[in-house]
Amino acid sequence: MSKKVAEQLVDMLVQAGIKRIYAVTGDSLNELNDAVRRNDQIQWVHVRHEEAGAYAAAAEAELNGLACCAGSSGPGHIHLINGLYDAHRAGVPVLAIASTCATVEFGSGYFQETNVIKLFDDCSHYNQIAATPAQLPRMTQAAIQHAIQRKGVAILGLPGDVSAMDAVENISSSKNYFAKALIRPADEDIAGMAKLINRYEKISIYCGIGAAEAHDEVVELAALLKAPVGYSFRGKMGIQYDNPNEVGMTGLLGLPSAYHSMHESDLVILLGTDFPYTPFMPTDKKIIQIDLQPERLGRRAKLDMGLHGDIKTTLTALLPLLNAKDDDSFLKAQLHLYSKVKEHLYSFVNHKGSRHAIPPEAVAATLNELATNDAIFTVDTGMCCVWGARYIQATGKRHMLGSFSHGSMANAMPHAIGAAFACPDRQVVAMCGDGGISMMLGDLATIKQYKLPIKVIVFNNRSLGMVKLEMQVGGLPDAETDMENPDFTMIAQAMGIRGITIDHPDDLASGLKAAFDHEGPVLVNVFTDPHALAMPPKVEFKMIKGMALSMTRLMLGGNFDEVLETVKSSYKHMGELLD
Repeated sequence: MSKKVAEQLVDMLVQAGIKRIYAVTGDSLNELNDAVRRNDQIQWVHVRHEEAGAYAAAAEAELNGLACCAGSSGPGHIHLINGLYDAHRAGVPVLAIASTCATVEFGSGYFQETNVIKLFDDCSHYNQIAATPAQLPRMTQAAIQHAIQRKGVAILGLPGDVSAMDAVENISSSKNYFAKALIRPADEDIAGMAKLINRYEKISIYCGIGAAEAHDEVVELAALLKAPVGYSFRGKMGIQYDNPNEVGMTGLLGLPSAYHSMHESDLVILLGTDFPYTPFMPTDKKIIQIDLQPERLGRRAKLDMGLHGDIKTTLTALLPLLNAKDDDSFLKAQLHLYSKVKEHLYSFVNHKGSRHAIPPEAVAATLNELATNDAIFTVDTGMCCVWGARYIQATGKRHMLGSFSHGSMANAMPHAIGAAFACPDRQVVAMCGDGGISMMLGDLATIKQYKLPIKVIVFNNRSLGMVKLEMQVGGLPDAETDMENPDFTMIAQAMGIRGITIDHPDDLASGLKAAFDHEGPVLVNVFTDPHALAMPPKVEFKMIKGMALSMTRLMLGGNFDEVLETVKSSYKHMGELLD
């Protein structure tokens, strides 16, 4: 009996190491679903919304290297787009199967017909439709190869009628190749970089996710140069741990210490980072950037040198050419500032709070203490990112996943689904905003159905906290940011998940411990302080002025000068951040 195209596709997915397909089945996907059902080496994960499936696949891909999601014709695969954008911008390999109407209906305006090529063009490295059985295996192999090697999304369009046809033997390779290469700059570029570095005494290093595999080399470089080391949010888990020279993050979620070290140095070395916020980059310093993707060189800062290479291989070649620095006064000054910043940071953790106003900093710090050494954290975009960035500590074994490049709401819970499937032996903690969890509540049912022991922690501040802050800093009265939330605990319980409510600071530690001690999934609804502020490392007068103007407008006739002094005082209380 001959194989169907759907069976051939499933065999190729299994051979490529794909363990599951996150999808909502239906019409044009039914043949593929049936082929998965009959193959015991792959699983169909029935998510409640395709966007959740795309996010779950993105998380699995970041943790394990390759993952797959699917959407049925029309609305089904359209729902994938936001999660696929996130995966593509994060550079993780995801194969998305976009099922379509029958080929005979192409171009006829048929029910649920879409132009798949146009639809996914901006969020994929590969995007083709297999309109014949002979095309399917070649396109599948090419799609997976693109996802793996170019690190991003590949789209395989699969018409429903083609999936039911008899398979045709592939005329080219049906296997995929996970080939790796060591890439470093040319010898003369390495020598030129070493010469520039040897010329300066005050040097700072800033690392992104591209440096995560070069932790030991970065630490050695920092020790040799007596250089402080800052990092991006995505770079934190790979760089922070066992690093005596680390000074934290900069950027919107970061700390004054990293910002200060970069702006007080003579030379900044950027390693594997595509840090997007140019206002946080120094403009009057010498800057060297090394990146595996050379098209990124110079797009965030004016460089004195831009070099193409992976960080580990490049630093291995560079280190023997460098002179050890003797003067550690610059490093000591930055570490002293960092210690003061951390001391201030943890003053918020120790702040008592009150009923319905638990410090979110204390929630994050308690999660950090209770979680295992190899826990996987997922964070919603917004305030949860801030608390995760500042209070969840790296161990060398932990991971933190978020929508760090795409910046989408509602990613934490579906990311946690993919993480729990990918790493069933590891603890998974989803740090969700009330806005984020509200947007994707349906997939709590997925967590229940598959008995995923995820700890869903809802930071319930009854508002879109980051948006409210953005509006106030911009001088606008916040409007339509407040939220009248349902009882998230009761919703969890209705779905068969244990629900815990924490509305008083005295119950925080015991409530979170009860959640971690529970073997199955838990949702913890924590009533956090809606007035907790998360300010960037560089507070400018225009921000303070904006907050005062916003408050004045809200008070309809309030005295601007009086409000300005009040806001200034509040900012000073927050730690007297850098002028």
